[in-house]
Amino acid sequence: MKINKPIYGDHVIATLGKKIRGTSLFLEGEPSRLTIGKRIDPKKKSQYGQFFTQTKIARFMAGLFPQRAGDNCRLLDAGAGIGSLSVAFLERWTAGGFDFQHVEVDAFEIDESLHPHLIQSLEDYGRYRNVVSNIRSDDFVHTAVDSLSGHLFAEALPRYTHAILNPPYKKIRSNSLYRSALRRVGIETVNLYSAFVALSLSLLENHGQLTAIVPRSFCNGPYYRPFREYVLERAAILQIHLFASRNKAFKDDEVLQENVIVALERGARQGDVTVTTSTDGSFADMETNRYAFDRIVFPGDPERFIHVPTSPEFSILERSRVIRFTLDDIGIQVSTGPVVDFRLREHLRDMPDADTVPLLYPSHFKGQTTDWPNPELKKPNAICRNAQTEKWLYPNGFYCVVRRFSSKEERRRIVASVVTPDSFPNADALGFENHLNVFHEGKHGLPEPLAHGLAAFLNTTAVDENFRRFNGHTQVNATDLRLIKYPNKESLIALGKRAMQRHGPIRTLTAEQLESPGV
Repeated sequence: MKINKPIYGDHVIATLGKKIRGTSLFLEGEPSRLTIGKRIDPKKKSQYGQFFTQTKIARFMAGLFPQRAGDNCRLLDAGAGIGSLSVAFLERWTAGGFDFQHVEVDAFEIDESLHPHLIQSLEDYGRYRNVVSNIRSDDFVHTAVDSLSGHLFAEALPRYTHAILNPPYKKIRSNSLYRSALRRVGIETVNLYSAFVALSLSLLENHGQLTAIVPRSFCNGPYYRPFREYVLERAAILQIHLFASRNKAFKDDEVLQENVIVALERGARQGDVTVTTSTDGSFADMETNRYAFDRIVFPGDPERFIHVPTSPEFSILERSRVIRFTLDDIGIQVSTGPVVDFRLREHLRDMPDADTVPLLYPSHFKGQTTDWPNPELKKPNAICRNAQTEKWLYPNGFYCVVRRFSSKEERRRIVASVVTPDSFPNADALGFENHLNVFHEGKHGLPEPLAHGLAAFLNTTAVDENFRRFNGHTQVNATDLRLIKYPNKESLIALGKRAMQRHGPIRTLTAEQLESPGV
């Protein structure tokens, strides 16, 4: 096999064009994927954000590309790893799944230790004279940015007809070279996986198609809003596949992240979206439904959250005539707890004293009870009240609080509790730690029944199920809570009075109860 170093750069391109005897290595590639994955140093995996694609998932992704006219296919596989996705695509083509006469693959993989495996995966297709595979070790982000920005000495990458990706998952700092490079081509994002998708989309020709398996975290939250806008302005969503289990799509890498597969078409008119779901990568229990786009991205949503409905039936919240109000309509706010403990470490105390006020962490709340102070907690229970801390404190009162993070063992994403002033009879102020979201009225407490009504509503199964349609991880941001629709203030107060009489959580609500919470 010949390996050439082209004169225009110091990266390596291996051109695989010779006739090679044998059958597809991909058909026996799953044991190789597992073996190679175990051999890689975990530190290197973390450095490159490497997670290899299961065989069935790779084939499923290759099968999502619709047929399109054209004799020539130019396939981009950015972050190719050991080549599972490229080979799945070529496997479909050789089986008659595409009508192309010629296929050229650009497989970018920065980790050169994987190149022997990548070459081995692709070499079987070298026996087809109309297949050329280029293995590239240059950095995809910088190469793509230089090409898209028209850098004077950069190699101009082709416009691809197809892109198939399992991009690296790794956060990128705001002051990193990657972030500054991406900004040169109008991409603002916080993770390599979204950077790879945005760049690959930009490298597609008009009506080029992209399929990627990515964490679901891009679907919501303020940090990914520029990325969502970038994608939705340039492409139509054709299909979304959701893995219901958080830990099975990349179970061999112990990834506890809810993943989705997205299929996009650049420059296409947005129509209905196909949503498929399965428990895991076996696709044994896959269900398929079609949805109007306004059930995927709600009209008028400034955050452009991407919802993934799992049933064609409208939820109770969607059917309700009264759950149409924002927090602004109700006249309350939600904020992230203002006390960042490591920044105020010198003012924190293990237990309360004469010059302190209570400091509340998520672990101080057990359902609707408050366990404070807790001497067994490995966190401080109090914060000094002084000139340096005063601006971070709220007056004692009734508040509704929601944990920002739920543990992987918990069945519910939204866990709401009520803070009552009786729990802190000697305190004039409270400190809310940064891992709590706090509902308040202008940084003051709420009316007691309103605080209970908010907690009761947020703890219902209907809200939890609806929240999961756009949130695929354990974090609950204040932005997420602002975008939930609520009953009006009077209904929440009535619901709160009912909850106070019950002395227990209200898990289920019918449409009638939501519209008449006093029932």
